[in-house]
Amino acid sequence: MKRFESYASVQTAKQLKTPLRWRRLSLYFFGILLIILFLPWTQNIESPGSVTALSPNNRPQTVHSIIGGRIEKWFVREGEFVKKGDTLVYLSEVKSEYMDPALIERTESAMHSKENSAESYMAKVRAQDQQIDALIDNRKIKLQQARNKVKQARLRVASDSMDYRANTKQLEIAVKQYERTEELHRQNLKSLTELENKRLKVQEMEAKVVSLENKLLASRNELLNAITEIQSIDAEYRDKIAKSESDKSTALSSLYDVEATVTKMQNQIANYHIRSRYYYVTAPQNGYISKALKNGVGETVKEGAELVSIVPNLSDFAVEMFVSPVDLPLVHVGNEVRLQFDGWPAIVFSGWPMVSYGSYGGKVVAIDNFVGTNGKYRVLVAPDKSDYPWPKELRMGVAVKTMTLLDNVPIWYELWRKINGFPPNYYLPATPAAKTKKS
Repeated sequence: MKRFESYASVQTAKQLKTPLRWRRLSLYFFGILLIILFLPWTQNIESPGSVTALSPNNRPQTVHSIIGGRIEKWFVREGEFVKKGDTLVYLSEVKSEYMDPALIERTESAMHSKENSAESYMAKVRAQDQQIDALIDNRKIKLQQARNKVKQARLRVASDSMDYRANTKQLEIAVKQYERTEELHRQNLKSLTELENKRLKVQEMEAKVVSLENKLLASRNELLNAITEIQSIDAEYRDKIAKSESDKSTALSSLYDVEATVTKMQNQIANYHIRSRYYYVTAPQNGYISKALKNGVGETVKEGAELVSIVPNLSDFAVEMFVSPVDLPLVHVGNEVRLQFDGWPAIVFSGWPMVSYGSYGGKVVAIDNFVGTNGKYRVLVAPDKSDYPWPKELRMGVAVKTMTLLDNVPIWYELWRKINGFPPNYYLPATPAAKTKKS
């Protein structure tokens, strides 16, 4: 063929066309690749999680025994749906102080006896009050009588004193008359008979003055006795009233002791009634019996022992995910999160969430301020109301793959960041106030 020049020329032209085509294809490929490198890419943080409840009241819980007892009968099976207040298990008493079947009735009878005793003490207190009032009234009367006696004695002393002074004056006059008569008798101007009459009158007046003085002294003594009697009456009734007050205080003290005993017994009876209701362990809310933690009949349980676990029947699902400390500053309340639940097949493009299929939206509602036992921070995610609703068939504890959506960057930047091992961009999401101010 080399002998034919035309043929050789044609072969050379054909060989030259092939490299030119590949160059064009390579140029198209690199052009498309360059365009792809400038497409937007959403940075994200992938982390594991599980389904939980948004409200702590609706999370799985364990029902405990309030009192110690012996399991007598089970009323539920595992997997059974129960309503709030349904009986789960019946316990019998194991403590000797509560085994008396008539414990409440006997305690109530003893309490009624104490109440009657309290009424008796109250009656005694009222009687003491009446006695004190009577003593106070008698004291007033006796003191008034004694004061009247003192007043009478003062008047008698005044009267006797006036009589005594008058007779003393008359005695002085009689003595002077006797002396003048005696002088006149010496001068023979008065007779002896007149002199003796004057002497007799003086003696009579002296005797009367002495008698009136004795009477005055007796009156003064009666006055002192009357004053002393007032003090004696006052002291006597004070002593009687103090004794009645002491008896009243004793009765009140006994009354208070009995009332304290009655109050304590009322407390005991209330505790017995409440304890009797704890023999029947009931469901705290609607839900499914997950697992019986105590088995069989006749097993003894202590106070606070776990009996059965309940998974509430709820619809306010949430997801708890765990973020590494290095990624925690990138997560904020309100961040959008894409969720992939186990059992719901999904086609996920982590950087292009808008073209993902089978994933669900959520928003961060809470971030723990302390690290967990696994060395990560717990983040709570609630459903995004603007996205598709979460599946109704979800159950507690379902594993979830989460992707927290962060800043939007070009693909070339994201490749450069991962090649160099740099973390995602740190940024602060715009707050509603900032958005309003900007607009």
